[in-house]
Amino acid sequence: MGFLSTILEKLGFGSTASAATVSKPADAAPSAAQPKPVALVDVVAQMEQRAAANPQKLNWKTSIVDLLKLLDIDSSLAARKELATELGCPADLMGDSAKMNVWLHKTVLARIAANGGNIPKDLLD
Repeated sequence: MGFLSTILEKLGFGSTASAATVSKPADAAPSAAQPKPVALVDVVAQMEQRAAANPQKLNWKTSIVDLLKLLDIDSSLAARKELATELGCPADLMGDSAKMNVWLHKTVLARIAANGGNIPKDLLD
């Protein structure tokens, strides 16, 4: 399992994603009557709750390290480089940890949003 999968699973996407992709045809019932949209995961509420419960002052909205810490995922430079490689970070950013972190944070938030997470628009720009 990759780092992104771990992040999504920690946020509750694991069961939601598999349930959304498995569809069983209804017996003679029109499929339009019971659509199965991908469930929205309230990432903001989850992350704010985790931040409030954490003794450290962590800001998941601006820091990939803080986001990973709040999810109890390895936030070391080696782990972040592995995540950046998994997500296709441009090679020129990989040598500068600050630039890589900014790219990684935006990319992770975008992937969470693409999977149904309610990431605020201002964090995706």
